[in-house]
Amino acid sequence: MISRIIEQSSVAQIQAHIDENERFVIVSHVGPDGDAIGSALAMRHFLKTLNKQPVVVVPNAYPSFLKWMPAADEILVYENNKELADKQLAKADVIFIMDLNERRRMNILANAVVDDAPAPKIMIDHHPQPDTFAKIIVSHPEIASTGELVFRLLWQMGKLSDINIACAECIYTGMMTDTGGFSYNSNSADIYHIVSMLISIGIDKDDIYRKVYNNYSENRIRLTGYATYRKMKLYPEYHTALIWLTRRELEQFNYVSGDAEGLVNLPMSIEGVIFSVFMREESDKIRLSFRSQGSFPCNQYAQKVFRGGGHLNASGGESYSGIKKTILKFENSLPKYAELLKQSI
Repeated sequence: MISRIIEQSSVAQIQAHIDENERFVIVSHVGPDGDAIGSALAMRHFLKTLNKQPVVVVPNAYPSFLKWMPAADEILVYENNKELADKQLAKADVIFIMDLNERRRMNILANAVVDDAPAPKIMIDHHPQPDTFAKIIVSHPEIASTGELVFRLLWQMGKLSDINIACAECIYTGMMTDTGGFSYNSNSADIYHIVSMLISIGIDKDDIYRKVYNNYSENRIRLTGYATYRKMKLYPEYHTALIWLTRRELEQFNYVSGDAEGLVNLPMSIEGVIFSVFMREESDKIRLSFRSQGSFPCNQYAQKVFRGGGHLNASGGESYSGIKKTILKFENSLPKYAELLKQSI
């Protein structure tokens, strides 16, 4: 039996909001990944079983390898459907905030959700230090994915029988993708109890894996080869690896959202590497991803060096200094973490 970690008072409040209302908007973060889309769609499918009216809105496009997910074609992408999304937000009775802890992570969607929409907000998330704009906050950084939190919430509500296969597939996708196929942040017995329950509902976990990880474009595969051959640098004395890609390089491979997802994980398979960094140049900033093995706290590194955050072994950050200066800042920071990196071997 899995543990009951969500405060029962929060569970009861969320249950009341669901019971008493009809129109729901479910939003998630910019650059939505498998857990963002998975947790949002899972909540959407659950609400549909109760004959509610849920709509999922995300700030920008999501990866093509997630478009197989049930009802993914009904997601409103705010940058393409602002007028319609604003109307949905304005008439919503309740807004669910999924897989994000700060308003800035909603990017162009933030003002419409936090400032303009009058509906009460319910945050369900697993990132540390959540903003306080939501009326109800379910925040558990110790949990590996928001998809897992959605399952726990529905289970604690006593709604296990209302988790249909579509909902279960979305929950599993969030759990699988936010743990790198259960390769990090996943050493918890509860996770596998939940997976077992999802299989009992009817998911085919092997098929979901194939749809997510064996469904890439030719351009993505070629980009991956280029990144590891041409743009990966090792720092053996620090047990660290770096991959970086400029906007021009991304354009050469016809980059679309999601094509660089997972690149940060690849150097972790090299013997001796316990800390991996990926930098991707965008129009206005450098987006950074961090992964670590063992006890090295890449979330602390991200927070102190790049104003980021996240989890012990998976986190992110941003830089507004250009790619060359960002790389230099990263390299200059490594000596300060040399002993901690060594201890983490």
